Amino acid sequence: MRPSTTEDLAQIVADAASSGRKLEIVGGGAQAEVGAPRQAERLDMTGFSGVIDYDPAELVLTAGAGTPLAQIQALVAANNQMLAFEPHGAPGATIGGVVAAGVSGSRRVSRGAVRDHLLGFKAVSGRGEAFVGGAKVVKNVTGYDLPKLAAGSWGRLFAMTEVTLKVLPKPETAITLAADGLDPAAAVALMSKALASQAEVAAAGHGEGLTALRLEGFGPSVAARKALLEAMAPLRMLPEAEAGAFWSALQAPLPDAPALWRLGLPATAAPAVMTAGLGPCLADWGGARVWLASEDAGAVRAAAEAAAGHAMLVRAPEAMRRAVPALHPQPAPLRALEERVRRTFDPAAVFETGRFQDAD
Repeated sequence: MRPSTTEDLAQIVADAASSGRKLEIVGGGAQAEVGAPRQAERLDMTGFSGVIDYDPAELVLTAGAGTPLAQIQALVAANNQMLAFEPHGAPGATIGGVVAAGVSGSRRVSRGAVRDHLLGFKAVSGRGEAFVGGAKVVKNVTGYDLPKLAAGSWGRLFAMTEVTLKVLPKPETAITLAADGLDPAAAVALMSKALASQAEVAAAGHGEGLTALRLEGFGPSVAARKALLEAMAPLRMLPEAEAGAFWSALQAPLPDAPALWRLGLPATAAPAVMTAGLGPCLADWGGARVWLASEDAGAVRAAAEAAAGHAMLVRAPEAMRRAVPALHPQPAPLRALEERVRRTFDPAAVFETGRFQDAD
């Protein structure tokens, strides 16, 4: 099913709710292998495609949820602007899918996550009712902050048809400084010191023998902040191609690993996890996000919990995805609260496809 109007979408969802059928919301399919295999009718949202409104002077863009991410990035780049949360995805990724999956790149430590840039959206709930969340303005304090709920909801609450995002000017200058050969403890120490300094580091990551710090802004400012960082540690400036490859590797990490985990941790706990012998690792967000390749689900989850963090399975063979919940198990009270929120928007569980077994 590929609706292209809100009325058609609302009717499809209402019919599914009344008949007990399940619908899986699908955009470009970039996140299709996250979670368990499922049997549900595909609700193709690419019919809601196209830029609806873009005012570069106001730094606000509204687009259909099925609009390709690449199209939006090209449009804002042509106006010397950017999506500041640095979204990424496989070819075909849509802006609605990026929002629903909460995809934020390395710049998240300085510019915030997708939830901080989603101003508003339009959607159809599991009741088959169209509604609006947020607004098309930056300063909006009316009602519940539903955009924060939409970001990272994974299509389990409602089907978004339209999103409004805040965009920002593209930096005039961007450089990456790197230290070679640091172990995880030294790398996290350097990244933490740099992020806490007045250097205004835009991104900080570690992997493949490099610890990298990105600076962005006006040329003279970048030069002054570069000198500040160079006073902290021996650093070299990466050539543009090498820097691009490094940051791209953090967005599409460890491509040859059969099973890949995304860990959210206190940065100070990252070195212990990275040196525990669980598998190859990369670190982003100054160490607060760790990408880990391992097929030992029990060991990974135990390590994340011991570090007061959580681990999400983002890629694995089908047999593993059937057996291991993608999302980290929640404490009973929080799990019950999430269930109540989902049933508020989707009382007939139309969008509960079995993808995230731990909450079904």
